[in-house]
Amino acid sequence: MTAEAAWRGIAAESVDDVSAPLAALLRKRSRALLADLLRPYRRGVTWTAAAIVVGALGRLAGPWLIGLAIDNGIPPVLKSGDPVPLLRIASVFGATVLIQAASTRAFVTMTGRIGQSVVLELRRRLFWHMLRLPVAFHESYTSGRVISRQTSDVEAISALFEEGLDALISAALTLVLVGTGMLLLDWRLALVVLSGFIPLTLLSAWFRRESATAYRRIRETNALVIVHFVETFGGLRAVQAFRRERRNEEIFDDLSGDYANASRRAAQLIAVFGPGISLVANVILGVVLCYGGLLVIDGDMKIGVLASFLLYLQGFFDPLQDVSQFYNSFQGAASALEKISGVLEEEPSVAEPVLPAGLATAASGRRVRFESVRFGYRKTVVLPGFDLDIPAGQTVALVGETGAGKTTVARLLARFYDPNAGRVLLDGTDLRDLPDQVLRQEVVLITQESFLFEGTVAENIRLGRPRATGAEVEAAEPAPGPGGPADRAGRPHRGDHRAPALHGRDRRSRAGAAGGPDHRGRLPRRPAPRRRRIRRPARPLGRQPGLIGGLTMSLQVSPRIVGQHGDHDHAWAP
Repeated sequence: MTAEAAWRGIAAESVDDVSAPLAALLRKRSRALLADLLRPYRRGVTWTAAAIVVGALGRLAGPWLIGLAIDNGIPPVLKSGDPVPLLRIASVFGATVLIQAASTRAFVTMTGRIGQSVVLELRRRLFWHMLRLPVAFHESYTSGRVISRQTSDVEAISALFEEGLDALISAALTLVLVGTGMLLLDWRLALVVLSGFIPLTLLSAWFRRESATAYRRIRETNALVIVHFVETFGGLRAVQAFRRERRNEEIFDDLSGDYANASRRAAQLIAVFGPGISLVANVILGVVLCYGGLLVIDGDMKIGVLASFLLYLQGFFDPLQDVSQFYNSFQGAASALEKISGVLEEEPSVAEPVLPAGLATAASGRRVRFESVRFGYRKTVVLPGFDLDIPAGQTVALVGETGAGKTTVARLLARFYDPNAGRVLLDGTDLRDLPDQVLRQEVVLITQESFLFEGTVAENIRLGRPRATGAEVEAAEPAPGPGGPADRAGRPHRGDHRAPALHGRDRRSRAGAAGGPDHRGRLPRRPAPRRRRIRRPARPLGRQPGLIGGLTMSLQVSPRIVGQHGDHDHAWAP
């Protein structure tokens, strides 16, 4: 296995001490993602680059014109009172200032526009890819990490486009152009400046190596804080029931402390890098001033040339100071892009078929067959060699101890996983040959616990078919189970199979996000576990998504339902 294959996807996320080859691989992957995101905006990027060049040339012309005014514009005024040469130089200087201002405005505007378009595309791409990844991925990649990738990491990249990218790009180009200008102006002073690159190079190499590790640590600790926060308040009932408040607070304090220490380490690096650049710049400036002054005294250099060189020197080190200030945003965005590119590199373990197959129309259900299926989680084999044949229309109960594989059978039939060996067949067709859309029309997942998305209860029923009519929603309303909720008058009503949540104002009430309490603090009503579903030949309007975290699940193979209830797996016909 190559190094690139070994570190594919999210494998490098938990590594703190990243080796040089791995760091190069992560940067290569991040650059490839950024290039792909920028590809649709090639024309805008070209115009942005042109604006950068024009603005940099305008800045480069300023010190040269000042030196020219000192040597060729002021002497005529002093000798003969002729201000024309000085006015000409001043008018050209004013024109360059206007050109620089216009190009800078265009550059910042286009950078912001392209940057936000790239961030929007990245959000969409990441969200869609997360949805495509199977349940197996989300069972190991916690919801807190998913939230961290979609929020804090994307925001770090957005902040770079908004605050620091224009300064970083402008600084890099200015360094090249100003360095070239100094060499053309006086090569002797330019050599003095270039000698300062030795400590600058060593300082930059140290900072780049240490800061990359520090900012990777920041992104990782930030994700762990979000993970613990989401899990604590997502399972708040369990936390309070088992009196875990104090323990969870201690864990959160430890994780927050790790995050603070990582941020403190990054701040310490900036505190060394920024003043270090200032120290080198001031030393070189003093040496150039002394050496250039001696050349002027000896008559080997005009004073205007020295003034221009000193201005160029200031323009040479100012971008380095800008880089030190914005390197915080740059490294944060680079670390975030590394993690996002890793997630986007993850391939769905349950892939769509290359040559999709179809299913013939069936009026009385479909035959389900497990042929020598072998499957396990990590290194634990759950189904060593499982065979099962369910003829169309037959009801089969799966009964066994916890961990016997009942839920695994349901997950394999829903194709949350593919078997390690053997086949799962639906009417003789391997599930791996069926497109996801076809499979979801035939296999319907029903969780034992209800899950209400943000919106009305009717909108939740329309989950799979948003354009369903009111009559179709009424027809799909579930029936209460034994001892179910009361009717409108508050009396149990066994014959009414409509969902009580859709009566009266409850039809218009907003369901709490993720099944949580509403704005008044009330928990949404959850129907009791029930066997009765939609009457034949009606089908559910949409697929009820499985919840991550070990919830029991049930599957309907139209028109048959296979699933779990209580301590046993079983199947029944509606």
